[in-house]
Amino acid sequence: MGKHTRRLAIKNIVAGTAAVSTAGMLSSFTSSSDNHYSLKGKVNHSVCRWCFGSVPLEDFCAAVKPMGIKAIDLVGPKDWPILQKHGLYSSMCNGAEINLVDGWNDTQFHATLIKNYTEMIPLVAKAGYKNLICFSGNRRGKDDETGWNNCVSGLKQVIGLAEKHNVTLVMELLNSKIDHKDYQCDKTPWGVELAKRIGSPNFKLLYDIYHMQIDEGDVIRTIRDNHQYIAHYHTAGVPGRHEIDEKQELYYPAIMKAIVDTGFTGYVAQEFIPSSKDNTEKLAALQKAVQICDI
Repeated sequence: MGKHTRRLAIKNIVAGTAAVSTAGMLSSFTSSSDNHYSLKGKVNHSVCRWCFGSVPLEDFCAAVKPMGIKAIDLVGPKDWPILQKHGLYSSMCNGAEINLVDGWNDTQFHATLIKNYTEMIPLVAKAGYKNLICFSGNRRGKDDETGWNNCVSGLKQVIGLAEKHNVTLVMELLNSKIDHKDYQCDKTPWGVELAKRIGSPNFKLLYDIYHMQIDEGDVIRTIRDNHQYIAHYHTAGVPGRHEIDEKQELYYPAIMKAIVDTGFTGYVAQEFIPSSKDNTEKLAALQKAVQICDI
């Protein structure tokens, strides 16, 4: 990703990038009859907010709904009212994590994480949502066994609360080769073993197709073999993390068919970084991605 990190994108939103006026362009986009695509209904489509941070959230909600997108990923409590206003679901809530590198695999962060998740889980449930993201954190020299043990000891202190409120804690699989050096939950078997050790239906994995293509490949077989541990999916093109078009190596229609064939009823969220800096072109790319994934 280089400079295009999730952390930087969120920082830019806070700094005011999202306040850029795009009303005219978005009005033109949303008024076009071409944007009202008839979906097949087999896939629940979502999109990650941070990838489109230059579009004000109100405008973004108004633009994505006609595409057939039902939900938005990676928004916290302060933005839930805007999603609700537009009839959109918060498919992957965030805000309890510290960051991507300081996670459950390190006991020095447990006190903060336990406090954060203990406070956030009831809020997620009260708002009517289901999924709350979490991260393993970086290895910092820890072997697999130490990472598993630390994650289990910490997560088991909040998993009972998650079960009580019917909230699923979802750990994201991220590649450690290119974008997130030293991240521990960087391969599906590591995440699956953690899920087995926790032993709760309220702990599952976020299978990021982009990240796992980079670190392990064999995407379709992996999904088929481990779908019972997966609560959510993210997409992006490989290499580059841009549009899921003909310029990248993954064939998303086949991947989506494999996901649907497992009986998956959760959400698939677009998490590509648009190549264009133009907001109208970004939204057009998003619409095309939804259509590619709508098998």
